[in-house]
Amino acid sequence: MIELHLHLDGSLRPATAMELAREQGVEAPAADLEEFTDRYMRVPEDCPDLETCLKRFDIPIRVLSSPEAIRRAAKELTEDLAGEGFSYAEIRFAPQYARFTGFGQQEYVEAAIGGMKEALGAAPSMKAALILCCMRGDDNQQENEETIRLTARYLGSGVCAADLAGAEGLFPTENFASVFALARKLDVPYTIHAGEGAGPESVRQALSMGAWRLGHGVRAAEDSELVRELAKRKIALEVCYTSNVQTRAMKNGEEHPFRLLYDAGVHVTVNTDNRTISNVRLADEIGKIQKKFGFTDQDIAVMQEYAREAAFTRL
Repeated sequence: MIELHLHLDGSLRPATAMELAREQGVEAPAADLEEFTDRYMRVPEDCPDLETCLKRFDIPIRVLSSPEAIRRAAKELTEDLAGEGFSYAEIRFAPQYARFTGFGQQEYVEAAIGGMKEALGAAPSMKAALILCCMRGDDNQQENEETIRLTARYLGSGVCAADLAGAEGLFPTENFASVFALARKLDVPYTIHAGEGAGPESVRQALSMGAWRLGHGVRAAEDSELVRELAKRKIALEVCYTSNVQTRAMKNGEEHPFRLLYDAGVHVTVNTDNRTISNVRLADEIGKIQKKFGFTDQDIAVMQEYAREAAFTRL
């Protein structure tokens, strides 16, 4: 199996998060691990709104407050993926969260690389790499540029690409043109979160920045001309069905355009986004979309081939 869109903080083992919270004095009262997971780590099955979903990131982000915590999280997630038979995965996180902890971005990146490589040492049949996320905002230009420079520095040595994540509706992609100009100057490949919290224009902006892979991208389906462009240019979409429904990128599963995009020839790939928070594994996600949209095993094989082709690491 191959997965291209997987966030480290949203995929933290609940037991690890609970242990780190107690070690760090993070207030998260719960009688046991099950209550802790349901209250702080996992989106309710019938998630009422986006705010409820986003709240589940509070504890993971707070406890990933040191290089050692980052190293452990990266190691454990890679171990989990290897145990499920993955051949390749791209794991993303935002090293600039370090600015709130007293550590530096480089320390976070090196810790994540170390943890991932330690796990890969025991799983020789698997490959994995990190995507470093820049963050949307109006006061972090320098931090984003540092993230790009770190991506360039560690490219091919555990890191495979950069990303832009965050509230696309509040901070349009066009605001970060200089960040992507720097990425192109340094030959840093990148994907961009687009077409999730905002509509087709967000996708068009990401394409204008030179992206040939998009995180989510599903709201491109609202513009038939754009869908044709995506198919013609073989732009890969990192689609996360369960997450899209939970975050209300789509009102419900019936309205999700996964089938429409696939049938139109768009290079859609299957991803979980946040394994723990969404309570879904890639095998579960595949089963869901087969049941919901009637995808055959051959269709899934095609999507996995799209993922192989779109991977930032040569497979």
